[in-house]
Amino acid sequence: MVEADLQDPATPEHLISSAWDAGDLRALVLAHCESVDSSVLTTTVESWDRHYAVNVRANWLLIQHFARIADENPDNIKSVVALTSDHTAHNLPYGSSKGALDRLVIAAGVELGERGFRCNLINPGPIDTGWMPAGLPEQLREETPAGRLGTPQDTANLISFLLSPRGQWINAQLLKSDGGFGA
Repeated sequence: MVEADLQDPATPEHLISSAWDAGDLRALVLAHCESVDSSVLTTTVESWDRHYAVNVRANWLLIQHFARIADENPDNIKSVVALTSDHTAHNLPYGSSKGALDRLVIAAGVELGERGFRCNLINPGPIDTGWMPAGLPEQLREETPAGRLGTPQDTANLISFLLSPRGQWINAQLLKSDGGFGA
């Protein structure tokens, strides 16, 4: 474990170098985020900047450093999987920064694909991790055709597939794994 502040632009290089030194680095799973509810009228410049520093810039620098130290052999698959969201209203800096993350990861998949990189995003929809206020889980279950909230294991299963040889043909995609919530 490495404690790190993702607002610091030096942190991503330190994290990738630490992982590289620990062994054979072949994948990044980008599951971190900054998320503070605010709207068009209540978001501060400091909050906006913090969201973009953590949710966009840190991910760009993590991918960039990984690509710089990884081999260029296209037969050696290197994977990037990032978790994203469709959230927009009343969580403006989070939602807009996740939109930027989407474009960043898709661009990385295209630009680094010939070097063996497979870069994808997963939008897991509502996942029951215990963060939801009372009443919201029931409401989201009713809005989900699968009739339940997602679990962390549901997302982990898709990540495992994307990181496996079976998932190597999937690149530069935003995959929804939300039980039909977004349909």
